Amino acid sequence: MHLDQLRVDGWCTFAGVPRSRGRLRRHSARRTLVEEHHWRARVGRSPGRGWTPSSEDTAPLRPPALAALYRQLRKSLEDGKNEPGAADFYYGECEMRRHDKDGTSLAERALLTAYWALSGYGLRALRALGWLLGALTVTIAALMLWGLPAETPKPQFIGHWAGPDLALVDDAATPVNPSGPWRERLSTERFEKSLRVVINSVVFRSSGQDLTTTGTYIEMASRLTEPVLLGLAVLAVRSRVKR
Repeated sequence: MHLDQLRVDGWCTFAGVPRSRGRLRRHSARRTLVEEHHWRARVGRSPGRGWTPSSEDTAPLRPPALAALYRQLRKSLEDGKNEPGAADFYYGECEMRRHDKDGTSLAERALLTAYWALSGYGLRALRALGWLLGALTVTIAALMLWGLPAETPKPQFIGHWAGPDLALVDDAATPVNPSGPWRERLSTERFEKSLRVVINSVVFRSSGQDLTTTGTYIEMASRLTEPVLLGLAVLAVRSRVKR
């Protein structure tokens, strides 16, 4: 159809997504093609729930064809230096690829589903920030309960004679796992230490805080996941303001 050669200038109105009432919204606000409305109204998981059905008896376009339409429109707007305007069509393209059970492999659909859930295909900053905030909260709580030692290990220096000189060896005590009721572990001091560990993890830094074995693994997981979520949020903001 050569929609990639179409030039969209001025005010152009596209269909939107239906608004949910009395429940959490299942769909992010975006511009859509009416062909997607027809497909979702006919074979979507929620037939007719706000989606506009086709007035004809012909079968609606299937996800592979819809993905191709969105791809061409996205390219048209990107060629016109309107990348924020092309973001909605990129979202629609990824949505159709995610629902395409024939042309998209199971592994790719799983990856797209994770990408959609975490950041709306890199276009929903609030979603990524929400996941980041949740991950930070869980990490801080885990460090307070199991990650920080009961007491800060104090360095111990052991001397050894090596000929005429005295060699001192730093033999720090092994961190002791916290014990006792959970309520006692949720103190202001332990919260401040956990917060410092988490903030450093987001920017790929080590806090230098002594941790238990469990805390070390928690910090490693934090340094792997939370910078990714922060990067997705930054990518989403950039996609909306890039010119």
